[in-house]
Formats: sequence, structure tokens, C-alpha cells
Amino acid sequence: MLQTWLKDESGQTLSEYGLLVAVIAVAIVGAVVVFRDKIQGVFTTAGDALSK
Repeated sequence: MLQTWLKDESGQTLSEYGLLVAVIAVAIVGAVVVFRDKIQGVFTTAGDALSK
């Protein structure tokens, strides 16, 4: 009975997907922090072009 419970892998896929989503979220936040000034410049340029 204990061996069956230890070998039960149901729910493992869900936790793997959760971990994958967390890693992707950290990567996106890191990219935004690194490229913050360039991203801000793009939106400023686009906003200026739209206001003309």
C-alpha cells in the first residue's frame, strides 16, 4: 500500500506545468527590467507619433 502511494504520479504533470509557468514569468520580468529604457522609448515614440 505504501509503495503504491509512493509510486503514484498523478498530479506530477500539474506541478511541472506550474514550475514551467513560474520560470517563464521570472524570465519575462527579468527581460522587462533589463530592457526597461528601450521599451519605454518605444512607447514614448509611438505615443508622440499618435498625438501628432
